[in-house]
Amino acid sequence: MNFSRQALLGIGMIIGGSVMLYAMVQQIGDSNKPAPTSAMIEKPDTEQESPQPLTTDIETEKRILAQKQRERAARVAEQERRAQQFLTEQEIAEAQALAKARAESQQYVENIAAVSEQSDSSAEEKNTEKSVKSKEVQDAEKLVKAADDAVKEAKAKKQADEKQQAEAKQEKAAAEKLAESKKQAEAKRQAEAQAAAERKKEAAEAAKNEPPKSPSDYQVKRGDGLIKLARQYNMPVEVLAQANNISPSTSLQLGQNITIPSRDQVQRLEREAAAAEQAREEKRQREEALAKKSADAKRDAQQKLSEARKEARETDAKGSFGVQVALADNQAKADALAKKLQAAGYQVKTSPTSRGVRVIVGPERGKVAALALKDKINSDPKVNTTNAWVLYWR
Repeated sequence: MNFSRQALLGIGMIIGGSVMLYAMVQQIGDSNKPAPTSAMIEKPDTEQESPQPLTTDIETEKRILAQKQRERAARVAEQERRAQQFLTEQEIAEAQALAKARAESQQYVENIAAVSEQSDSSAEEKNTEKSVKSKEVQDAEKLVKAADDAVKEAKAKKQADEKQQAEAKQEKAAAEKLAESKKQAEAKRQAEAQAAAERKKEAAEAAKNEPPKSPSDYQVKRGDGLIKLARQYNMPVEVLAQANNISPSTSLQLGQNITIPSRDQVQRLEREAAAAEQAREEKRQREEALAKKSADAKRDAQQKLSEARKEARETDAKGSFGVQVALADNQAKADALAKKLQAAGYQVKTSPTSRGVRVIVGPERGKVAALALKDKINSDPKVNTTNAWVLYWR
């Protein structure tokens, strides 16, 4: 107990010494604070700042102004020197105060160590006193120990009860989880059994509605149609219509006899329909490719024609040329072909000769442009000719 008092006393002395040390440092800092800047700056001399008399000599005014600037610069330099000197003195004072504070702190720590040694010797004397405790103190200690044991026993019992309750909860959760697993497994088994039964039923219905093994005749009843019968016998409408040489959109008449094809016939007709569809698709792709190629060729020919016409204008080609597309037997055939070419956007004329009627497109200025026009006509799918050739117009 005495040791605790001594420790508290030492802590209080440390705190008090720290406060005193801080106050001393603060006082030293306040005493070394610089004076206000306004006090350090010297007031300008009234006589020097007084306005100078006016003079008409500009050089004199310049010298006076330069002199004032030199004086002002000297005053500013002096003020800066004094301020630097003051800062240096202040730093020296702060360093001295800090060294003094450190020395006092070291002395205080040594005093505390001496007090601690005295406290240790007092503690040895007190140990002797502890060995002769009274019976009442020993009984009190026994009561306290018994109370601690009772508290520990109660805590242990509570922990055991909590552990038992947790184990019971875990067992209950495990049982519930097992029951849920069994319930899910039973539900899954029933769902699989129901799905198997439905598949079996669908297979039976499909087998019932499959096409017959051999062709058979069927008499149309009220409400029958190709779509209904095709669904009933599980075959495409096109196959049923093809087996009866009718269109898929044909309406059946009451009492009409139609043929239900066999399984082999249905498979053969499906293969033929698939092959026909593939052939149609390939033909469509070829036609699209040909149309694209023709369009590209026509575009290229038109571009070449435009360039040739431009070249003919720039070179001032002499003479006009035309493109003879055909030599018709009579004027009627020539007019029909001319009408076709005009519909395609060409400028056409006919010219009778001893051998027939010429159908000529043009004229074009320059042979280069006429050759480009010939290439365009030969590649134009609307004209459908490859025999066009260039001839001199005039």
